[in-house]
Amino acid sequence: MSRIGKKPIALPAGVKYTVTGNTALVEGPKGKVTALIPAGISLTTKDGQLLVERENDSQAAFHGLARALVFNAVTGVTTGWTKDIDIVGIGYRAELKGKNMVVFTLGYSHPIEFPLPTGIEVTIDPKQTHLVVAGIDRQRVGQVAADMRSLRKPDPYKNKGVRYTGEKLKKKVGKTGAK
Repeated sequence: MSRIGKKPIALPAGVKYTVTGNTALVEGPKGKVTALIPAGISLTTKDGQLLVERENDSQAAFHGLARALVFNAVTGVTTGWTKDIDIVGIGYRAELKGKNMVVFTLGYSHPIEFPLPTGIEVTIDPKQTHLVVAGIDRQRVGQVAADMRSLRKPDPYKNKGVRYTGEKLKKKVGKTGAK
């Protein structure tokens, strides 16, 4: 059984939080992030650390979840979150068009324009095959990276497509020739 809910969260200097209703607003040097707090869960500060406490054991299932959501918000406003994406395939690439538009060339008959939501930055290396999606909201960064990956999922036969950096793929064997 996980005890993640009892682990204190270190509050770096310059990070403040306010709880209103069932949401916690965490402010830091990079911006503001809100985290949902389930009913019966409370946040307290004790000597520079943030503690997530529950009223009774009926909220045990949400205790670790609430702590993880607040920790993700605190980490986001201090260091931020990133997700690395690789594009594999001959002629497959991505380029920035303006400030908030990424154009993918993924072997289709047309280029794919991907608009970036607010709060998300994408940097592309000079070879145009490696992207870094960055932002302060972990859920939004992960969702944007998943949407980019879904434009052309890795093919199990040739391993071409858009994938996360370090993602392990199972390559399938093709058909054998007629004898």
